[in-house]
Amino acid sequence: MKKQILITCCLFTLSCIEAIACTNLLVGKKASVDGSVIISYAADSHTLYGEMYRWPARDWPKGAMLDVIEWDTHKPLGKIPQVAHTYSVVGNMNENQVSITETTFGGRAELADSTAIMDYGSLIYIGLQRSKTAREAIKVMTDLVKDYGYCSEGESFSVADKNEAWILEMVGKGVGNKGAVWVAIRIPDDCISAHANQSRIQQIPFTDKENCMYAPDVVSFARSKGYFKGKDKDFSFQAAYCPYEYGSLRGCEGRVWSFFNKYNKDMGKYLPFIEGDVSKGPMPLYIKPDRLLSVQDVQNMMRDHFEGTDLDMTKDPGAGPYKVPYRWRPLSYKVDGQEYLHERAIATQQTGFVIVPQMRSWLPDAVGGILWFGVDDADMAVFTPVYCSVTDAPECYREGNGDMMHFSWTSAFWIHNWVANMAYGKYSFMIKDIRKVQQELESTYKEVVPGIDKVAMDLYAKDPKEATRFLTLFSATTANQSVSRWKELGEYLLVKYMDGNMKKEENGHFKDNGYGQSAYPDFPGYDEEYYRSIVKTTGDRLKSK
Repeated sequence: MKKQILITCCLFTLSCIEAIACTNLLVGKKASVDGSVIISYAADSHTLYGEMYRWPARDWPKGAMLDVIEWDTHKPLGKIPQVAHTYSVVGNMNENQVSITETTFGGRAELADSTAIMDYGSLIYIGLQRSKTAREAIKVMTDLVKDYGYCSEGESFSVADKNEAWILEMVGKGVGNKGAVWVAIRIPDDCISAHANQSRIQQIPFTDKENCMYAPDVVSFARSKGYFKGKDKDFSFQAAYCPYEYGSLRGCEGRVWSFFNKYNKDMGKYLPFIEGDVSKGPMPLYIKPDRLLSVQDVQNMMRDHFEGTDLDMTKDPGAGPYKVPYRWRPLSYKVDGQEYLHERAIATQQTGFVIVPQMRSWLPDAVGGILWFGVDDADMAVFTPVYCSVTDAPECYREGNGDMMHFSWTSAFWIHNWVANMAYGKYSFMIKDIRKVQQELESTYKEVVPGIDKVAMDLYAKDPKEATRFLTLFSATTANQSVSRWKELGEYLLVKYMDGNMKKEENGHFKDNGYGQSAYPDFPGYDEEYYRSIVKTTGDRLKSK
């Protein structure tokens, strides 16, 4: 019976992971190389179009109402009173350098409330429009669910500003119990943290009011539902509201572990935990890294497929002859009645957009906040800098420039998907060409940003609006040029690798035969490991005689 229950839980959890699979990384200001607060977010969805959301700042008349539209489905949920003033928002960052991102952990199914008004996406974007700090955003979000109920599944939010990073975990109370139970923990400035579709907050430091906030009934509600018995000091939010299952350890905590393991030499001891041995956990909510992290470190971590670990997705047979670190859904499968799974890494193909918000306290908000924005698979995305004060989204990221059912040659999302879908078929070859252009672009942005900051600061001292106009133009030009360069890359890849061959190159051009015709291409074939797998499978059937 216990074995059957475990199998059922695994199947349920793995199906949830396929539907709700995002990843957030968090870096405190004393854990970053320059004092920035940094978070990240991969909006992983099979139906989410990668675009940059934009709400201008606005004053509202008394009595104005706000339509609440469910983010995932666009279903109208209800109306709530609008506030007198809302702040400008671009993507997941507002003009005050407040950023909010999320991952869905699901939790106990009976706690969903389909009659409520507030969904997790609305909490994010309404919270951004109404807050000046991370603490204020948490209050806005939790007040909203208190007043209007919470209709989504259990959720972990990253809520950060130029000084602090918090993790807020929230789950509904079921139909007939309006509101939600929640807890928010501040990540120490010298630490890093992460969450990936599994509740991670354990014991709650109830007396530490400076670094912890929580719903008054967070423990008593769990007791009333039979989720917890014991003393308050022993209460675990995760254990009560989102108990571990095998799939959530391997597919969710595994991503957190990969981040922690890369930046702390002591994290290898938790590998048995993510492989299912709960006696070896839980992992801590946050850790001190062995070195300080840069924005580029976080960007590159969002491209992770467990490379260099026992779970390396380029090393198992599922990677095929071209070492592809992707596995098409479903993630679970059966062979001879036995259940198996594919790894679920941080980088995955079904990504709408991926971001690394960077918040800098030593600069005015208009200059200090940078939303490093990319679309599609993080592994093959280009993070372009978009300042939080921009007055418009770049055309390549703009709403209405294509959608999931209509291709557009000026859409960053479609251009990156076009290139990525070519690369999936010959990854080990094409990723080298992709990395070259990706690093060329991102290295340029890294070098240019300090100079852009300086020009913007000079303009800001004279006229903040001039600084904003300058940063809007820079952000748009950079993003649109990156898409143009990526289109060139796609054309190059198609020509170079057409029909499984590989054209010869010379001095940065494809080589000709001396008479204007293409030189005879190379036939790279497959590696020895793949040939051996063929022989092992077919025996003498393909043997030359």
